[in-house]
Amino acid sequence: MKIVFTGGGTGGHILPLIAVARELRRSSPLNTLQMFYLGPDDQFSRMLFLQEGVSVSSILSGKLRRYWNPQSVLQNIFDVTLKIPAGILVAFWKLFFIAPDVILSKGGYGALPVTIAGWILRIPIFLHESDVAPGLANQIAGRFAVEIFASFPYTEQISKKKIILVGNPIRKEILTGSPKEAASIFHLQGGRPILLIVGGSQGAQRINDILLQIIGEMTKSVETIHQTGEKNFQQVKTEAMVMLSKEQQEYYHPVPFLKETELRHAYAAADFIISRAGSGSIFEIAALGKPSLLIPLPEAAQAHQLKNAYSYGKTGAAIVLEESNLTPHFFWEKIRTVLSSPKISSAMSQAAQEFARPNAARIIATYILEYLKK
Repeated sequence: MKIVFTGGGTGGHILPLIAVARELRRSSPLNTLQMFYLGPDDQFSRMLFLQEGVSVSSILSGKLRRYWNPQSVLQNIFDVTLKIPAGILVAFWKLFFIAPDVILSKGGYGALPVTIAGWILRIPIFLHESDVAPGLANQIAGRFAVEIFASFPYTEQISKKKIILVGNPIRKEILTGSPKEAASIFHLQGGRPILLIVGGSQGAQRINDILLQIIGEMTKSVETIHQTGEKNFQQVKTEAMVMLSKEQQEYYHPVPFLKETELRHAYAAADFIISRAGSGSIFEIAALGKPSLLIPLPEAAQAHQLKNAYSYGKTGAAIVLEESNLTPHFFWEKIRTVLSSPKISSAMSQAAQEFARPNAARIIATYILEYLKK
């Protein structure tokens, strides 16, 4: 039994595939399953898949940029006329020799050559769509996919006849954190509400900048774990340490990036989470039943983070704050209001749990395995 995964190369595309791969491994008889990943050549994806025992092979893949300037027009022409066709050709031969029984695509620019090549070879293709607004790759591949697993109840521009609502796959291990372990890892002082700030895998400059403007006030009553992003870590840490007294510094814990083990313990300890509005983050937060404040990435293609955020926010599980409205006072007031009211916090937590679909990865794995038995 052979399964090929493909996706765009970002954490939002790769981590759900990792979750499904783990469930497939748990559900399959020993030595009967071979898993492969075909996608853009990046170290992040390669490292994660190899750790899971998934064979990795890279292909060329081009992007269709939605912003318009002379450089992007030339890049689009180059990608559409050369890189994407070359990627399809390479993917065709790699799929031909692998001869998979099924392809599971997470979408993104890196998935398009693989799904087109798979369609030419008549390999059954399953898609997973994380967002309310599907990307171009899934819009195209959705025309010839067998089924489309969707995260949100209202997914745009995809045939409702093919949709199976499952949620976004999350790694089961992310739900097994311990506040005690978090206290040890981050040297938490305790006795105060814990605020966790995760700006996506790359951090978030705008969130960092706003946080630095309120950090003096915030560290008087709240203890914070803050994922700054690798490139911003030193600057944020240096500025924060200048602004804070020695006592306040004990309640602020900046980190460049949270690895899976660190993230699950930070999640477990958190009373309130501030995050971008990628589907993966939303479904992890919901599965944990944590109240949250979502700040959608304004540059995200097709405003998908904005639509994700409001789809989740209307359940009452999260506050949505757009970057255009992100001022220091307003930001801090939203945080303070939730953390100072057990009633509000409890209601948000309940709404999050009702929205959550923590078994999405297992459902997808089971569905694919049942399909292969036919």
